[in-house]
Amino acid sequence: MRIHHIAPDIHVLNDALEVPGLGYLPVNAFVLHATQPVVVDTGLSLPGRGLMDALSSVIDPRDVRWVWLTHPDRDHTGALFDLLDASPRAKVVTTFLGMGIMSTERPLPVDRVFLLNPGQTLDVGDRRLFAFRPPLFDNPATVGFYDSRSRACFSSDCFGAPMVSADLAASSDVREVPAEELRAAQLLWASVDSPWIASVDRAAYLGTIDPLRAVEPEVVLSTHLPPAMGRTASLLDMLASAPDAPAFVGPDQHALEEMLAGFERASK
Repeated sequence: MRIHHIAPDIHVLNDALEVPGLGYLPVNAFVLHATQPVVVDTGLSLPGRGLMDALSSVIDPRDVRWVWLTHPDRDHTGALFDLLDASPRAKVVTTFLGMGIMSTERPLPVDRVFLLNPGQTLDVGDRRLFAFRPPLFDNPATVGFYDSRSRACFSSDCFGAPMVSADLAASSDVREVPAEELRAAQLLWASVDSPWIASVDRAAYLGTIDPLRAVEPEVVLSTHLPPAMGRTASLLDMLASAPDAPAFVGPDQHALEEMLAGFERASK
């Protein structure tokens, strides 16, 4: 994992996953160094990713007070129970539905859960975090938040984009990606991760973007995008055009068999 210190009170714990046919998808977790420190998501549910080692290099896990689980998909929950073991005072911020989804695989201990809905706030000592439902999401339990002190928006999957290389997926600043290339990748991700966007009521959807325009975050921190500083206006314009993105159609069985045959030929 790579670690980026993008603000005095924010570390990014960066991982990436190669997705055949799409590119390299950043998979970020974050540490918000509030008076009551917050870890946002816990990485991939794959062995040997090293999130706890990376986390321990920027904060003593015993000091962590909150684990904000933006939603309980397996690319967000990898080190969750290891972190709870190492952080005896930490509680998991999620929704009632998020807690229920987790119970189908490994239930969260109820005494370690703090239920929070979009529109509510969490007091972390030196600031209050405002919970909101991001405009794009792939899980009904998704809740991001806005921190008015750092002016950072933690957006879960929203704003994500597959990168063309592992180096770009590990970048500390999305400005390393050419603007048009970034926009195309984000629109592709919108159609992959939130396919419902093609059939929404346009006015209702645009209304979900307005609160972000109103607060004008200086930093956008998506699980699946390099940190975006000073790019909010263009990112929100991209969101507004997402309903017009071409629908994503993945490979079918025939394409998969051709792909596998190509791998076999290349290995001989």
